[in-house]
Amino acid sequence: MANHNKAHHGKNLRKFREWKGLKQEALAFEMGDDWSQKKISLLEQKEIIDDAILQQLSTVLKIPVEAFDALNEDPSVNIIGNTITESAVGINHDTIINPTEKWLAALEENKQLYERLLQSEKEKVELLQRLLDKK
Repeated sequence: MANHNKAHHGKNLRKFREWKGLKQEALAFEMGDDWSQKKISLLEQKEIIDDAILQQLSTVLKIPVEAFDALNEDPSVNIIGNTITESAVGINHDTIINPTEKWLAALEENKQLYERLLQSEKEKVELLQRLLDKK
């Protein structure tokens, strides 16, 4: 592994795991039988992670092993890293569509349309009733 200047491997692991949408349990499962959620949690607290483990993590997360040294505590680097990573992976939080939410929204819209139609019909009946009462 190259230089470990200012890079906190554990924090970077957490960032990469979260960017990939993995929970600690899922990463532990991907790492193999010797791994658990607790072990991943402890690993994310370590400033320097052993090169062999970094190599295994890089394979599982499908990122270059050098990426663990690429992010440091400089906030501007992390902002750029977040932007580049999300763009590269194609994450666009505005376009995530949950079919159940869309279906519920459509049901609510239909309910509102039905209520407006019903109100309109009530108004027509009242108008017709007033017209009949005048005669």
